[in-house]
Amino acid sequence: MSSEKKFRAGLVQIPVVLGDRRANMESVERWLSEYYRPADITTALVLPELWDTGYALDIVPKLADRNAAETTEFLGRLAKKYGCWFTGGSVMAEDNGKYYNRALIVNPGGELVTYYDKIHLVPFITVEDGVFEHGEKPCIFDMDGITCGSLICYDIRFPEWIRVYALKGVETLFICSQWTRSRMDLYRTMIRAHAIENMFFTVAVNNCDYSGDIDFGGESFVSSPTGDVLASCSGTRDGKFAEVDVTNINENRQFLKVFEKRLPHLYGDLCK
Repeated sequence: MSSEKKFRAGLVQIPVVLGDRRANMESVERWLSEYYRPADITTALVLPELWDTGYALDIVPKLADRNAAETTEFLGRLAKKYGCWFTGGSVMAEDNGKYYNRALIVNPGGELVTYYDKIHLVPFITVEDGVFEHGEKPCIFDMDGITCGSLICYDIRFPEWIRVYALKGVETLFICSQWTRSRMDLYRTMIRAHAIENMFFTVAVNNCDYSGDIDFGGESFVSSPTGDVLASCSGTRDGKFAEVDVTNINENRQFLKVFEKRLPHLYGDLCK
């Protein structure tokens, strides 16, 4: 029998103030003060996409955090204070003169473990593909013996990319987003479907309320590999925790053989 592999997922659902990093940092600190309680197991917190600035794309050169240094230091300080991981939530970063929508992975020691630059950039509503550079690689990391991955919002519309994570052994996928309120059924359905088809847990945190003139839907949630919702937030500022048990994921994958029985030689159209 496999030894137990569990952690606690925390949904840090806060409304993101457009263009005001200081106000958003204060909002994160208030959330932790209000919702966080110590636990005996690993705790992973996820923030919304671009939680530090929102989609203030008209002033990116002014706002972008150089090498994400300020936000990394901020999350590192909180991670050490609360003894938790930050496993999702992206920031507006500048790196070698280019701009990225970058998710930061920070451990309880306050160290930046890795980061993820959003691969698929939105060409509508908030037209980020004209501002940010896209990343080139998945974000996969070990969290106290659990294989985890992180991605960002629009990425969930690309199942080929998410399957890459599953094939690399990911047991829990963390997703941060800014998904509009009018499309929340799509958001939750797609993420639950990815959990089911890839046989891993998904932990998704969304922006909520108005950021600028766009209304974001909240409804952050945790889904099991069978699509069961383990925790769910409201449509406005909220916070929830769920215990996630990944112990039997690999055994279940081996039983159903959904990866083993793939026929990649028939899937050529995916690479066109």
